[in-house]
Amino acid sequence: MADTKKVVIVTGATSGIGEAVVTAFGAAGASLVLVGRDPERGKRALRALENVGCVATLMLGDVADPSFADRVVASTVGRYGKVDVLVNSAGTIRRGTAVETSDEDWRQTFDANVSGVFYFSRAAVKAMRGTGGGSIVNIASNVGLVGCTNLAAYCASKGAVVLLTKAMALDHAKEQISINAVCPGAVDTPMLVSAHNEPVTADEILQRNIDSIPQGRVATPSEIASLTVFLASKEARHITGVAIPIDGGFTAG
Repeated sequence: MADTKKVVIVTGATSGIGEAVVTAFGAAGASLVLVGRDPERGKRALRALENVGCVATLMLGDVADPSFADRVVASTVGRYGKVDVLVNSAGTIRRGTAVETSDEDWRQTFDANVSGVFYFSRAAVKAMRGTGGGSIVNIASNVGLVGCTNLAAYCASKGAVVLLTKAMALDHAKEQISINAVCPGAVDTPMLVSAHNEPVTADEILQRNIDSIPQGRVATPSEIASLTVFLASKEARHITGVAIPIDGGFTAG
């Protein structure tokens, strides 16, 4: 269970894992700043939180813009007085081998998946230093640990997130800032079946993923959110610099 009254920024907050993370922190009593790009999804997410009595605000922009990251953190501190937790959940996927990956696909993947994590984490650390510490949880991927076919840019970007997590955890451990990565495998979100070039159905893609997982199922977004909330809790304060697979045993083989 997360500590109540935390102030939490979540990027990629309006869909998939990010939306589940927002719901979990909201249920634990946190004040939330939702970061996203889609105004309609953002408004729906805000309404859902307001309906359960959660204090939340929405900021729209591009996570790969360093000035936007600075504005979000500054606004959060101005409104709530602090930042306790940052969850970097925003991300994108481009499928293909290195030969099939265009320059633009490579750039967009790293902008969203790596630069966004870096800019928001840098801004959050500066704020957390002034209030005695905090927690950063980066949503990486198990394919940033072991690799995967047909995902060259995505694997490289998530591997970068894992090592950025470890480097920053070492740099800021004495400042009581814990920094960890959650590494999901296949999760039942729209991203799982997106951006496939081959003519396959969503059901076929889902079954293909299920067949590759020792537990025989894909994760739910709420399972990823539960681990994320735990890593930001006081019970996990001695955990830092780790990248935890949550993939039904996929990386154990």
